[in-house]
Amino acid sequence: MAWIHKWLLFLSWAAQAPASAPNETRVYLDNITRILDRLLDGYDNRLRPGFGGPYTEVKTDIFVTSFGPVSDVEMDYTMDVFFRQTWIDDRLKFEGPIEILRLNNLMVSKIWTPDTFFRNGKRSISHNMTTPNKLFRIMQNGTILYTMRLTINAECPMRLINFPMDGHTCPLKFGSYAYPMSEIVYTWKKGPLFSVEVPQESSSLLQYDLIGQTVSSEKLKSNTGEYIVMTVYFHLQRKMGFFLIQTYIPCIMTVILAQVSFWIDKESVPARTVFGKLPFSSS
Repeated sequence: MAWIHKWLLFLSWAAQAPASAPNETRVYLDNITRILDRLLDGYDNRLRPGFGGPYTEVKTDIFVTSFGPVSDVEMDYTMDVFFRQTWIDDRLKFEGPIEILRLNNLMVSKIWTPDTFFRNGKRSISHNMTTPNKLFRIMQNGTILYTMRLTINAECPMRLINFPMDGHTCPLKFGSYAYPMSEIVYTWKKGPLFSVEVPQESSSLLQYDLIGQTVSSEKLKSNTGEYIVMTVYFHLQRKMGFFLIQTYIPCIMTVILAQVSFWIDKESVPARTVFGKLPFSSS
């Protein structure tokens, strides 16, 4: 009889197990919903973290997915990047069954985010296909991770005196639009050496070699206050071989062909005519 009793207990447990799993999932989702509702209860996204107190530190880093093209005529360059910002908002601290809240872009509009803009940018595009390309996460200690996928077209001042044996440094400058350094301070999240990543396969250019990048942070004074400006310098060196093949060698060959006509007998009018017209047709 003992084995019959155990068998009945097993069947009873097996029958209840499938029903308990959905209940546990429902309780888990309800807990997460309560956490989100509690975080936003009384939250004012018009005020920065620590408003009226110490400045807010925004840590940044950049991952370049595609660099180029670079235009000598317009003196600008274009690149696709993942632009990451991290800061702490004590108002968003929470306790719960998970350590990180992984949320979509709908949450971004409900909390405060830095008003970062690119100072030397001509055009910047935030990708929205198929949905806004934004990553948003909240840690239990109130740390926020906010990532955007952007296409940036920025100015690149060039001195073409040494063309085609020249090199250029193209800057990307960004900072806060409205908050002075007494309220927002930008820093490099991974330090000056590793905060900007450019994979080799992402920097294949027709006319240039991207030989490296450096970063800096400086203060800018204006009529409205003193601001922190973060700058990334992309160092470019022109490919000499490209212009040798495309420009110099064809020009040299054209001059040589033009001189050949002087070595042809003056009575050979058709041949002299052909070699005389050839340089003009080549140009």
